[in-house]
Order: sequence, then C-alpha cells, then structure tokens
Amino acid sequence: MALSFRDWPWPLQAVFYVGLAIALVLAGMYVPGSPIQKVRADLTDAQATYKPLEAEVANLRVYKQRRSELQSQMDALQKQLATLQTIVPEDKQADQFILMVQEAAATSGVAIRNLTAMPVATKPYYFEMPFTVDADGPYFSVLDFFAKLGRLSRIINVGDVKLISASSSAGKFHTTPGTSVSGTFTITTFFTNAAGQSGSTAPAAAAKR
Repeated sequence: MALSFRDWPWPLQAVFYVGLAIALVLAGMYVPGSPIQKVRADLTDAQATYKPLEAEVANLRVYKQRRSELQSQMDALQKQLATLQTIVPEDKQADQFILMVQEAAATSGVAIRNLTAMPVATKPYYFEMPFTVDADGPYFSVLDFFAKLGRLSRIINVGDVKLISASSSAGKFHTTPGTSVSGTFTITTFFTNAAGQSGSTAPAAAAKR
C-alpha cells in the first residue's frame, strides 16, 4: 500500500524539499524569461557598461592632475612675465624713468645738471632709449649713484663715462661743498612695444641746481 507524502519519514521529506528548492533555483537560473535570468542579463549588461566608464574615469583623473600642473606652470609664467614687464616695460615710460634717475641722484648727493633724451634706437626685439647726463658731486657719491642705477627696477646701462675734476667746471653751476668730480655719461634703458615710440623725443633737461 502506497504511503502518502505526510506519512514519509521526516528525513525523506527534508531531502525532498531540498531537492525541490534546488530544482526551482536551477529552473529560475536557466529557463529563458525567468526573473532570475533577466536580472542576470541586466547585471551582465551593467558590468559591460561599467568597465569602459571605469577606464574613462581613470584617464580623466590623469588629465585632472595634469591640469593642476599646467595651472601652476601658467601662474609661475604670469609672475615671470609681470617681473619682466617691470624690468623691460612695453612702453617707454620716459617720465617715470627720469624721475627714478633723479631720485637716485638726489639720495646719493649727486646733482644732475642736464638730462637730454637722445633718439630711440631700434633693435630686433626691443628698443633702446638713451639719455645723456651731466652731473657732479663728491667722488664717492657719484659711485653710489651709479650703484643705485644698477639696482633700479628697470634695466639700465651706463656708458661713455667722462669724469673730470669739478674745478675744471667751476663757475658754471653752484656746487655743494665736497663736490670733487663733474662728469658726462650716457644712461640707456629699454622697452619692447613699437607703439611706445610714438610721441615726442625732444630733449628733456633737468632743472639746474
């Protein structure tokens, strides 16, 4: 006489339930159109999409780091450019330059008698703006004046220096006590913009002392 399922020993019932569960899982995994099969397909598609995106993000991280490096380089170059524009400005800025020279002379105890602008000289990448200067003062004050010219923010060349004893020019100007030398020399500064040549290049004379 056949026994009903309820009459089976409980170990057999447990084995049956386990086998049934395994069969259902396998059916869900491999039967086309089942929910598990659809989820597995979606997961596979998502993984296939994720891998290229992950590689692209890794490449973008490199560009982000490179962008920071380039920005730092650009900032450094901007600072260098600002410094160079101070040393060799785009425009002549002749008035400011004359004031710088006169201030250097005054603080050194040197009297500038005449400061005359000469014609601008055109070079391949810049322009030279020379001035002839007549000055007098104590010998060491004149040396200090030349040293201060070398420390100004603009590049300055001093040439054609001719120094004589102040006694040779006595009577031409009122000199301060201690004046021992009188000299004529050329100071030259530079600028880069061709438009800076426009304007008057007439001689400019400093006030006589």
